Amino acid sequence: MLQPEWIALFLLLGSFVGFMAGLLGIGGGGILVPVLTSIFLFNGIATDHVVHLALGTSMACMVITTFSSFRSHNAKGAVVWLAVKGMVFGIILGTFSATFLASYLSSLFLGIFFALFMAFVSSQMFLNKKPKPSRELSVPTGLFAAGFGIGSISALVSIGGGSLTVPYLTWQNIEIKKAIGTSAAIGLPISVVGTVGYLINGWHYSSPNDYILGYVYLPAVVLISLTSFITAPLGAGFAHKLPVSILKKIFAVLLITLSIKMLVSIM
Repeated sequence: MLQPEWIALFLLLGSFVGFMAGLLGIGGGGILVPVLTSIFLFNGIATDHVVHLALGTSMACMVITTFSSFRSHNAKGAVVWLAVKGMVFGIILGTFSATFLASYLSSLFLGIFFALFMAFVSSQMFLNKKPKPSRELSVPTGLFAAGFGIGSISALVSIGGGSLTVPYLTWQNIEIKKAIGTSAAIGLPISVVGTVGYLINGWHYSSPNDYILGYVYLPAVVLISLTSFITAPLGAGFAHKLPVSILKKIFAVLLITLSIKMLVSIM
């Protein structure tokens, strides 16, 4: 997979994912997982492990971008640290536990779960549904439980948790900008712990000669992270210049289309 055309494709993929993440505030897992699955299948990766490899690689790609996003939001004072402290241990435990679960699940099951979750995310995005702030921040046990659930689902579909965390925090009466900033802070431990989990649980699948460690394909991580790190700020800069509401609807259709294509390809 280290041929020039694949290198160019990974760089291009990272550019697109980074730009869209910056523009719409949406993580790249929804794009990366189905596209990486197709690339890995084309290059002869066995169906039994192809979704696991795509999930682990996508999760590792998020580490740098979530760190960059977290720093940016924290510098603007947009992180509610009380919520982060209440959720982070649940996030870590849920994320790490789910990578163990994923290693025992088939690619087909993971693909179905991914497609169903993306259908939910796409519908919310297309309809622009937002929960009404109706309560105050939960007690520590409630935050821990929410963190555990968000971390678990995030690990199984390889997302930074924003599509779950932002609505949850908004419901908890946290202002939207701070909900997004807090979600970025929570996305960092999800990506780091998720990557470690997929490395450990996929260690038997490692192939150093093919640059695969655990369920992570290293060249894709480096190349995608490189360009997404550069283009994410560009996307954020265009957020107030482009018709974001229309683009979200188009992006929602793209997400569900890619998910269905991935599901068909592994059946």
